[in-house]
Amino acid sequence: MIVANTLFTRLVRNSPYLLIALLVVPVLGGLLGVLLPAFGWFPALGANEFGLFGFVQLFNTPGIERMVLLSFGTSLVSTLLAFVITVLILASYFNSPWLKRIQRLLGPILVIPHAAAAIAIGFLITPSGFLSRLISPWLTGWDIPPDWLFPHDPYGLSIILGLTLKELPFLLLIALGVLAQPEIGKTLKAQHKVASSLGYCPMTGFFKVILPSLYGYMRLPILAVLAYSSASVEIPLILGSNTPPTLAVAIMQWFNDVDLSLRIKASSGAILQILITLSLLGSWCLLELLVKKCSTSFLVNGEREYGGMLIQRMTHLITTVMLSVICLALVAMVLWSFAGFWSFPDLLPQQLVTLHWSSALLQMQTPLFNTLVIAISTTLIAIALTLFVLEAEQQNTKTISAISGFIIYLPLLIPSIAFLFGLVWLFEQVNSQHAYINVVFSHLLFVLPYVFLSLANSYRRLDPRFSTVAASLGVQPSKIFWQLKLPLLLSPILIASALGLAISFSQYLPTLLSGAGRINTITTEAVTLANGASRRTSAVYALMQMLLPALFFILAWAAPKLFFRNRG
Repeated sequence: MIVANTLFTRLVRNSPYLLIALLVVPVLGGLLGVLLPAFGWFPALGANEFGLFGFVQLFNTPGIERMVLLSFGTSLVSTLLAFVITVLILASYFNSPWLKRIQRLLGPILVIPHAAAAIAIGFLITPSGFLSRLISPWLTGWDIPPDWLFPHDPYGLSIILGLTLKELPFLLLIALGVLAQPEIGKTLKAQHKVASSLGYCPMTGFFKVILPSLYGYMRLPILAVLAYSSASVEIPLILGSNTPPTLAVAIMQWFNDVDLSLRIKASSGAILQILITLSLLGSWCLLELLVKKCSTSFLVNGEREYGGMLIQRMTHLITTVMLSVICLALVAMVLWSFAGFWSFPDLLPQQLVTLHWSSALLQMQTPLFNTLVIAISTTLIAIALTLFVLEAEQQNTKTISAISGFIIYLPLLIPSIAFLFGLVWLFEQVNSQHAYINVVFSHLLFVLPYVFLSLANSYRRLDPRFSTVAASLGVQPSKIFWQLKLPLLLSPILIASALGLAISFSQYLPTLLSGAGRINTITTEAVTLANGASRRTSAVYALMQMLLPALFFILAWAAPKLFFRNRG
């Protein structure tokens, strides 16, 4: 018992430093592993002198300016659209039961992997997709698919659509999570009622009273979304143009090319990608200052109405269109997974078959096994470390203050396309030949922040009087942790576990790079199939990507009910 208590105390005491090391060392080491080749130091290719050859080669690449503009423009526009729509939904449905209904509808979309979402949108907007079938031939007169460029349009509109639909649920749920906190939500709702009692239109009251306070809590998640979208690979790879692609997709192609000399060019591109992300973050901060300066008079001018009803009706329309697009994309993907012969412009297939599912399930046994093993291993490590760190926070708040602030967002704020290449280089330097371990370690960088953010509020809100009473009865800290706190936190732990699994399921680039192409998962196979394989087979893999996290979220929801019912 004494040994167990001592071991538990050491684990708790050292866990914050371990978490900092796991988040900081790989990211900074990965950045170092990109910086050196970018400036010419790559001994494996005989490059032992520092120089700017990689950057010269990069800027001489045809279409490099368009790659940069695509990366910058699509990420900025999609994040801005997602944020504006989020704010409009919150303002229109604040204190309305519809807000929770929209939350329930958009919540499941959050766990859909980016690759699966991109595939679903592709099934909707391709020339022979579900959208053109809905309006043909009765409205358009089309008997053959129209000649349009979607989804691979050169302006990145398809990418913007995909990123916006994926970013919007995340930002909305972040905002609703903030409003759900008692000390914050009650205060903001009380202020909104006061504004309404003074004659302010509900929309105007939200923008003048709620949004200025709420935005401070959303700022870091917004910056994380902006950073992620600037270096996203899956959605631009599936929906974007190939002539040229976004910079992140081009970097991935250079890194995986059989010509190893292109790794120097890829490293230089990764540095340029970091600069693009930093310029995006800087642009967003400048936009904040501009909005703050321009809105000062709006906040204090005493005006009660700014066309609130018109804005509300526009929001209703936007919400309806957005939900319709999501539903139609999912319906189209399900239909393609069962479709036999399906000629244009027929709305439904002439026949439905299960052949694609049966053949795909036979082929995906190894990818499915790899997906589950990697995700479960990663999530268990993330959950255990997060719980120990949060326990350490209760014992000594100072040890965790840096983590709960900026450091936990570090892997999310720095473009993964940049440091993952360097991380592969680190694996080579330490001669790590274990592909599974490398992939689990890479996934942990992205799973750990989400698990920590998911569990932190529930752990911190746990009533400390339970622990105080148990300690006064002579119960050891380890027993309080295992037998008191963890059962009380069973539901949040399971939800965080399901979220961790969903994040791991969706990882494409970390699996591809860290596994050196030797580890096939459902996501890597889905992305590969989306670029040239049968629509029906790619639909099956994309649906499997969605079903896996959905299954674990259902288990996370049902398990506590069964557990506590049996205890009763």
